[in-house]
Order: sequence, then C-alpha cells, then structure tokens
Amino acid sequence: MTLDARPQLLDALTDLRDRVAAVRCPLPLPGAPRARANRDELLAQLDDYLLPRLRTPEAPLLAVVGGSTGAGKSTLVNSLVGRRVTEAGVLRPTTRNPVLVCHPDDHHWFADLRVLPELTRVWVPRQDSARPADHPGYGAYEEAEIPYEDEYGAYDDEDYEAAEENRDRVLRIETAAALPPGIALLDAPDIDSLVVRNRLLAAELICAADIWIMVTTASRYADAVPWHLLRTAKEQQATLLTVLDRVPHQVLGEVSQRYGALLTKAGLGHVPRFTVPELPESTGGGGLLPATAVAPLRAWLAHRAADPSARARAVGRTARGALGSLRRRMPELAAAVSAQYAASVRLSTAVDEAHALEHARLHERLQDGAVLAGDALKRWQAHPVDCTSAELLDALVDSLAALLLCAVTAADEHIDTRWRREPAARAPELRPSFPPETEPLAHRIGVAVRRWRRVVEEYAEEEVRVLDHAAAPDPESVTALLVTALLGGRRGGVAGETLAERIGAEAAVRLRDRGGELLGECLDRVLGAERERRLAPLDALGIGHEPQSGLIAALSIVEKAREVRTPVIPRPESVAVPAPVSTASSPSRTTVPEAPAVPEPPAGAEPSAVPEPSVVLDAVARVPVSVAAEAGHAEDNARAAETEGEASA
Repeated sequence: MTLDARPQLLDALTDLRDRVAAVRCPLPLPGAPRARANRDELLAQLDDYLLPRLRTPEAPLLAVVGGSTGAGKSTLVNSLVGRRVTEAGVLRPTTRNPVLVCHPDDHHWFADLRVLPELTRVWVPRQDSARPADHPGYGAYEEAEIPYEDEYGAYDDEDYEAAEENRDRVLRIETAAALPPGIALLDAPDIDSLVVRNRLLAAELICAADIWIMVTTASRYADAVPWHLLRTAKEQQATLLTVLDRVPHQVLGEVSQRYGALLTKAGLGHVPRFTVPELPESTGGGGLLPATAVAPLRAWLAHRAADPSARARAVGRTARGALGSLRRRMPELAAAVSAQYAASVRLSTAVDEAHALEHARLHERLQDGAVLAGDALKRWQAHPVDCTSAELLDALVDSLAALLLCAVTAADEHIDTRWRREPAARAPELRPSFPPETEPLAHRIGVAVRRWRRVVEEYAEEEVRVLDHAAAPDPESVTALLVTALLGGRRGGVAGETLAERIGAEAAVRLRDRGGELLGECLDRVLGAERERRLAPLDALGIGHEPQSGLIAALSIVEKAREVRTPVIPRPESVAVPAPVSTASSPSRTTVPEAPAVPEPPAGAEPSAVPEPSVVLDAVARVPVSVAAEAGHAEDNARAAETEGEASA
C-alpha cells in the first residue's frame, strides 16, 4: 500500500503524537514515573517509527541490534558488514554513541532527521577497500578518540570539550557496500548499562526498529534484562529474532535446546534463532567472525531487504504491533493524566476553601469591631483631646493590617495541614520558596491597607470641599471618624453619629457607602492576591483535564482510521500475504487465507464492473492479523532452523 492510501491514519497519528507530547505528569503520585516513561516511549515509537514509516514506506528497513554488556553486538555487526565499524569489547566506556551502518545508496535516508530526530548526525566517510583492522589509518575515531568535524555539525577542536557533554545524543553513520541495499544495522548501547542515559537511549533506538535483533550469550541467556526486552517485543508483536552468541562447542546443542525451551515457554518459540559458537574472534578483541558463522543471519537479513513479501511481513508485523500497542498504552497514560488532574483539583480546592473560610471569618470579626481594640481602642477613647486624628488613623490602619495578616497566616496553616495529607503536594515546585526580592507578607498587606486609607482620605476631602467653609470640619478628622465607623463595628456607632453631625446625614451616608465598598475591595484584593500567590506554582505546572479527553479522542480517531485500511505495507506488489507451502519439516505452519481473486469482467460488461484495486486491498486487510503474523514468523523460524545447523558448524 502506498502512502497516498493512508492520509487519514497519518493525520490521526500526528494529532495523537502532539497530544502525547503535551502530557505532563509533574506531581509525585504513585505511577507517575511509569507514566512519564510511558509517554517518552510512546513519543519515541511515534516519532522514530510509525510516523516516518507511514510518510516514507519505501525507506530501508532498520534492524536494531540490542543486548547486554559483552554480548557481542558490536562484533556481530562488524562481522555482518565485513569490517570494523563499531567498537567491540566487554568493558564499555562511560559514554557510547550508537552506530548506524547502511549501504551507500541508502545513506540519504538516515542522514536527515526522518528517524531519531533527537540525535545529532555524524558521518565519517570511509572506504570499503579490504584493509586489515590494524591498518594505521583505520579506526581513528574508535581507537584514538580524537576530535573531528563533519558536514552534519559534529565536533571540532574548539568546541570538543562542550560537545563531550552531549555525545550520548549522537548517531554516527557509516556506509558499507557489503551491506545489501534496503536494510540498515544499528548497534545500540547496552540495555543493562550502568549509565542511565545509555539505557534510555537503547530503549529509544529499539522503538525505531523495523526488526529487533536480540543478542545474548550462553552464560547470560537467562538474565532478566534480555528477557524484559523479549517480553516487550512479544507485547508489541514486533518482528524479532535472537542470536545466541559465544556458545562453547562442547555444550552447543544443550544450550541451544535449553534456550529454545525458554523461548517456547514464554510464547516465543516461533522466533527465528541463530547460534554463533565461541571463537577466538568472539573474545572482544575487535576481530571479525568467520563469514560462515554469520552467513545464515546475513542471508536472513538480505532476504528481508530483497524479497517484497518478506519485507512486507517484517514491516507489517512491526507496524501492526506498534499500532496495536497504542490501544493498551494510551488508556494507561490517560488514566495517569486523570490522576494528576484529580490531585491538582484537590490541592487547589484546599487553597480555595481555606481562603474562603478565613475571608468569612474576617468579615465577622470586622462586624464585631475586632479592629477597634488594643492600642486603636485607647486612641479612640483619647480622641480628640489626647490623640490627634492622624494618630487614630495610624492605629486603626495598623490594627486592620494585623487582622489581615492573621487571616492570611491562618489560611496558609489550613492549606499546609490539608496538603500534608496529599502525596502530590510533595512536588518540589509546590514548596513555598520565594525569591530574595519578594516582599514579606506583612509589608504587602501594609501597602494595600495604606493605599485604601489614602483613597478614603481623598473622598473625605471631596465631601468637605462642598461644605460651607466657615463651618467645614477638618478633612483629617472626618477621615478618622469615617474609618472608625467602618472598622469599629458596634463600638464605632458613636463615630458614625458624630460624622453625621459634622458633615450632614446625607454626606455621611455617601461616605460610609463608598468607604465600605473600598474596604471590601481592599480585603478581596489582599486575600485574592495571596490565594493566587499560593496557587501560582500549581498553575505553572499546567495540569488540566483537556489532555485526558484529548488522548482518548485522538486514540478513537486512530482506531477508526485503522478500520479503513490495514497498516502500512511498503510496496504495492507485496500487499497480499502469500500462503506458506506446507512441508513435512514444518507441520505447525499456519495457512494464511489468500486474497480474493479479482474476477474477470463478463463479456460486454462496462469497465466499471472490474473491482478497484482498493477493494482488493481492503479484502486483504481483513486477513486476521494474528494469522498473518504467526505465519510470517513460522516461515522465518523454518528458514532459521534450516540454517542454524550450518551456523553452529
């Protein structure tokens, strides 16, 4: 099937990719680390495999060679290519860059950012002339580790030190004419590397593979890490083959049989297996294995690159598995996003409820005259004989600021109590830490209250200005009486009566109404600002409910697009999966239903009576995925079994 037949699936996957990239799980909830890892894996699978394969179905196959430290991956790649292209050895350096080897005609497919766009391309041109591994001009990069520069933005002498920090994000590209066109090999870092970045990079590279090649040894084939990789490949139904390397001749048959039994028990008995005996070149010294030792594997890979049907099965199985894994992994990611949003709502609700409670209590205390207490009450009782209006105003403003400070502090205590019961509140971003230039809480409240006082004084001056100048009272005394009446509660009733006698009942009512409105706005502004300040770190995390619904909706669109046609198969002539021929040596081989034949048009029929090619494609698409996939692997296993004896010999 060509790309023109898949625009709806490509658009759906692109939208899904954007929504996955927007997912954030910053709160330290149970399962959040797994959700972040799942997000990264999904992004790697979409960016490095599904989307590139849909956009360029004719691109060469990418076979990623993975395995544990010292399994012989690099030696195997070097032997398949016929010369040293990647460093081999049991002990690994702290940083190790992956190496991709392809035919010179396929170089342009990997030189750009079509796959693995996060990795910087480095290309060291080499000659394919047969020269020994110890040639003085060979392997300058691997052995001497000297700085170099290239046309794809690699290092030079000046910025080599800075580039060393990012060398784990470099993909070195080699070309080799000995490798058949249509397939590339990628030597990945160790999946059990002590360096976390190397392990993550290895997982990312595997997500970009059309074919997974898992290399293990006779002494480590039962380790947990390789089997985790095998189980992952099984879950994703990827095209997989295994290489049992460095098997001593004395126990070759026994170890191979035990390894096959483990694979069968794990449901991977159909996976092609290749056995490489222990040879002097396998000891990690950088030598090449004899051509006969890797000939079966080389033939298997060359067949996948050259045969359209084999290529279609390899790509189709991996693509179907990758698309099918979305159905299992996306709901898990959506559930994690939902949990993040629910925790965020609980945290923000605690802040809202605490501030709403203290806001109500503050109004109650104002009505009870809590401001007109202590020093402010003494000033009021001494006014105007032993206390000036300015002193009374200062005392009242200070008392109001103290009351507001108590309310905000109590709200913070309620929030801290609620948040201590929430695991999500342990996020470092939510810890109350303010920059050095941040003003203290008492100072912020004092500024807001003094600003309210100045506005009240201006309104009082305006009311006094319209009175008879001969009998007009002092504006400052009017302001003092007004503020006392507003903040004194029942105790301030006398101040309101005195104010009405001084400026008139109508003007006193106007001042009290306007002053009350300004006081309410001041209180709302102070408490609201502190509430927003407490919620700001949580809001900065950008946790919302939209990502969850967006993920589910995008997955639904992908599923509908998959129902239209079968997943991408690179070449039109390889759409129909041929039914394998049953032989006595492979009794368990599954028969695949053939695509329905296109009927001949009846005599005299119009051309429109001939079925369209898309009808045939849709009919082929209805071939069960499991049947086609198992049949493809059954044929692969049969070929591998026939050649395993030759490789072992």
